[in-house]
Amino acid sequence: MRGHNVANVTFIQFSGEETTVDGTIGDSVMKIATDNLVPGIDADCGGECSCATCHVLIPEVWLEKVGIAREQENSMLDLNPDRQDNSRLSCQIELTNDLDGLVVNIPEFQY
Repeated sequence: MRGHNVANVTFIQFSGEETTVDGTIGDSVMKIATDNLVPGIDADCGGECSCATCHVLIPEVWLEKVGIAREQENSMLDLNPDRQDNSRLSCQIELTNDLDGLVVNIPEFQY
């Protein structure tokens, strides 16, 4: 059994390939992806919310738990031509115990 400081996240590539990894509570979903070499999360700015290269799509069942984007994140997402209603920047999603089992979809392209 995992400790209380670990939760898993499943990343689904545009191709449908799934990667499930354990992450540390308190880390961003972006950091978890880059630490585990999950393809498709470029994270060019290193998690500073100054680009949109860690764009993910949150399935509807997770939207409420993940929460809504703040103003700075929305500004970055507005620059993304593939933005959808369920778009988030993974650098702005902090892993919590409530997000254990989180599923995120990675779009075909990062901008």
